[in-house]
Formats: sequence, structure tokens, C-alpha cells
Amino acid sequence: MAIFAIADLHLSLGTSKPMDVFPGWEGYVARLEENWRRTVAPEDTVVVPGDVSWAMKLEDCGADFAFLDSLPGQKILLKGNHDYWWTTRAKMDRYLEQQGFSSLHILHNDSYSVEGLAVCGTRGWLFDQSEPQDEKVMARELGRLRASLQAAGEGEKAVFLHYPPVYPGARAEGVLAVLREFGVQRCFYGHLHGGMIRYAVQGEQEGVRYRLVSADALGFCPYKIS
Repeated sequence: MAIFAIADLHLSLGTSKPMDVFPGWEGYVARLEENWRRTVAPEDTVVVPGDVSWAMKLEDCGADFAFLDSLPGQKILLKGNHDYWWTTRAKMDRYLEQQGFSSLHILHNDSYSVEGLAVCGTRGWLFDQSEPQDEKVMARELGRLRASLQAAGEGEKAVFLHYPPVYPGARAEGVLAVLREFGVQRCFYGHLHGGMIRYAVQGEQEGVRYRLVSADALGFCPYKIS
């Protein structure tokens, strides 16, 4: 049983927001499905750190979630900056159960134990917190990250974020402090696309190994982390 990660699927099977118009994203859904089925086994788990679907409302996610549910493995979904459908945990869990999407699971203020690894995380937020509203959002995200890590108990904790916590010349100091507090050694993130991929911080910094797992950075193939 392996664990994979891939963020920023940006599915729009039930909406008119195709990503194919962007360079490198041509035919990405078919490429994603082919790579996923070739790489992931039914007993595996795939973590999707945000930007899962372009749907604006939860009830409009049906086509995208049905596609994901049809792919091999269990999927753990986190919130991204474009997941406007995201709502309360109770509503999301109820929707998934009612629709029979049994392989889809929401990570929100908690963690999942998969093959001895604690899967933890949250969306994160922007580096620039010059506005009071940004400070409030980051404070909430830090609380959610801490709650997720506290729920993990003992053992190795891997953190999954949508926003990168480090970038050349910029650092989300609050996020990094929480990673240090809980002894996190591996952090996976998405959000960066196209020309921004080349600037992503990859590898070890201050005891934490970082890896960008946005879909286009991975060639639309889930990345094996364990």
C-alpha cells in the first residue's frame, strides 16, 4: 500500500472552466486518468492538497467527484484557493455519503493515519499579510494546521498545504514555526503553475524536505511519497 500526492487537479467536468486553454494543460484530464490508473493501485492512497474542482457549489461537484471516485485508491482532499464549493465538514461528509463517493475523504482540522504516516495539513495562506483580513485568515489557517497535527498523535507527521510555505525571498513564518513545533520533516504543497514552477523550493531547508506536487509540475502523474 503506497501513498501518493497530487494537487491542483482543477477539474471542471460539470462546469465550463476548462484548463486546456493554458499551455501544457491540453488534454490534461485524459492524461491524468491514464497516469493515475497506471501508477495507483486500489489499495493505495492519494492526497490532493487543494484546487480539486472549479465547481462553485458543493452540489455542482458531482461530475468531478464521480471522476475522482472512479480512479483507483482512497483520496484525501484538502481545500485550495479555488475550491469555492468547500463548506462545513458535516455538509461535505454528508454529501459524499449520500452520493456514494466512498473513496473520497475530507481533511479539515484532523488527520488520517495511512500506513503509519500521519497525513496532516490545511490550505495555508499568502506570504504578504499586510492587510488585517490577511492576518486573520493566516491565524485561522495556523490554528487548523496545529489542530491537524495535534490530532495525529505519535509517529511521523507529513504536512500537506495548498499554498507554498517557502518561496525565494519569502517565508510564511507562522507556518514554519508550527512545522518546527511538531517536528515535521516532510512538507508537500501545490498552487504553483507554469513559469512559477521553476522557482519552487524543493529539497531540504532547516530540517524540512519540501516538494511541489501541483499537477502540471508532476506531468499530471501522482507522486509517490511513501
